[in-house]
Amino acid sequence: MSSSFLRLSSVNLHIDGIGKVLIERSDKAKRLTISVRPLKGIRVAVPPHVSFEKAEQLIYTKTDWIKEHQALMQKHEAKVTVYDHSSDFRTRSHTLRLLTHAQYTMRCVIDKEYINVFYPAHKDVRDIDVQKFIRKSIEETYRKEAKQYLPERVAYFADKFGFEYQNVFIKNAKSRWGSCSFTNNINLNLHLMRLPDSLCDYVILHELAHTVEKNHGPGFWSLLDSICGNARSLDKKLKAYRITIY
Repeated sequence: MSSSFLRLSSVNLHIDGIGKVLIERSDKAKRLTISVRPLKGIRVAVPPHVSFEKAEQLIYTKTDWIKEHQALMQKHEAKVTVYDHSSDFRTRSHTLRLLTHAQYTMRCVIDKEYINVFYPAHKDVRDIDVQKFIRKSIEETYRKEAKQYLPERVAYFADKFGFEYQNVFIKNAKSRWGSCSFTNNINLNLHLMRLPDSLCDYVILHELAHTVEKNHGPGFWSLLDSICGNARSLDKKLKAYRITIY
């Protein structure tokens, strides 16, 4: 492998038996790390002081591990929705509308009723790059809806049950539906907009309860039960939903 890879920020390789692998420089990485994630594939994070050649060598030594996790990744990806012209997809307030145009680029226009996704007429709507753009457009719609809906819902429950909080922030977190800071700022994931109303409300109440009880001790669960019923049951139902796969 050429030493010029050291000057690159990233490179895509095709490894026999594995397929495409992204090797990417990361200032945050403290050691070589391989990740295998649904929709994102295989990535090797490379610290600033490590060569891409060493990263490639690591891939070959971890081939069996990668293949094992690829199989798990493919199971998760099989659950992902494929959007085409027969799809009847709606968010809380918008309907997805897929449209072709004569341009080579893709664009999205979100109006009051529709998520209008335009993609090149020569492409198949099921192509992975079109599907990724559709998903990105839906995510942006969830963000817009979340900014309008979630702060109002937090205010409603805070007033109803007598909680006090500072601010509500909408984030695109990868692993948490919500959190409450030490200063009682409420952070909510935009993907809450995908959940059933009962579970969306549960997450909001969960974080509001943390404005009083900062841990998950008996006092916390007792408080949460008093405002939303069977909290443990709702928490179990929430775990059936993944944040990044839909």
